[in-house]
Amino acid sequence: METATVTVTAEEKHQGSASGAPGDGAGPAQARVPEAAASAKEAKPAPERKKPGRLSEDKRFKLFSGTANPELARKIGEHIGVPVGEAKLQRFADGEVYFQLLENVRGVDVFVVQPTCYPVDQHLVELLVMIDALKRASAARITAVMPYYGYARQDRKDRPRVAISAKLIADLLTTAGANRALFLDLHAAQIQGFFNIPVDHLFASPVLVDHFRGLRLPNLTVVSPDAGGVERARFFAQKVGAPLAIVDKRRTELNVAEVMHVVGDVSGQNCLIIDDIIDTAGTLVKTVDALYASGAAAVYACASHAVLSGPAIDRIANSRLQQVVVTDTIPLREAALKVEKIKVLSIAGLVGTAIENIHKETSISSLFS
Repeated sequence: METATVTVTAEEKHQGSASGAPGDGAGPAQARVPEAAASAKEAKPAPERKKPGRLSEDKRFKLFSGTANPELARKIGEHIGVPVGEAKLQRFADGEVYFQLLENVRGVDVFVVQPTCYPVDQHLVELLVMIDALKRASAARITAVMPYYGYARQDRKDRPRVAISAKLIADLLTTAGANRALFLDLHAAQIQGFFNIPVDHLFASPVLVDHFRGLRLPNLTVVSPDAGGVERARFFAQKVGAPLAIVDKRRTELNVAEVMHVVGDVSGQNCLIIDDIIDTAGTLVKTVDALYASGAAAVYACASHAVLSGPAIDRIANSRLQQVVVTDTIPLREAALKVEKIKVLSIAGLVGTAIENIHKETSISSLFS
């Protein structure tokens, strides 16, 4: 295209010289023709920038999945038009992982979808083994796509003589051979700093905000269940145009919390609790009780990661919650799917678009602007 432009310009100059156009002080037209021709001949066309094609036609892109959430990987593949790659993942009688790629990945940009949900250690080891296999098969780049990052709650020394496990997992992923990581709603954003490889951090808020905007709840107040989640709740409140309240709590033991009081006026309000993880639902249920005790009209909740350990499902089913909205970063058990209060939204489109942008080297932040 550049060559055609130069040629046209040279011809225009030639026509202008031959017709005696004003401002031509370079001499006779015949003397300028060779110069124009020489310029056109010497001009090199700029390299044509290839337009990103469809991933289904891209031989240098592959998507793989572990056993943690194959349904999410399948949905991501459908969104970007790429099937999940073929591989063999088995276990020996003692539980040892065996993984074999059944496709050639030499020189390929590979994305591995594997949240480290229950059983956490088993799925983590699967991911490490898969990454190692991809590295030894000469994949050009390996991106660990972890919609749920296990051990994220152990990101600091909050007590004497404890491990910073979130940092340990970061080191394991890097040592295994991951070149890049993609997460969704990390429990603590500073975990990104534990990695010495590029990290992309997604937020489920676009999916959740759209849902609650559609409900059009009147007199809505967004509630953070603790001080640590204020930033997340404030962002959500700004998006839906609602005021913010905070529940002050003190944790007495692991997975045990005691709600103290509500900071903010929630009397007569429809309250929406925003959190990143629902584990045993102890904090959630006590927050609900505290909000109703403060005069709330109705209480809803949403979270990115439905861990739902132990008595969580029964606690939600028997609570005064109107609705609990979660995403499919973690596959829900059958018992949870039977609870009418629990609604699942898919983040496959969001993660799929992010994967596509990473592969095509385009912006990720544009997804949240």
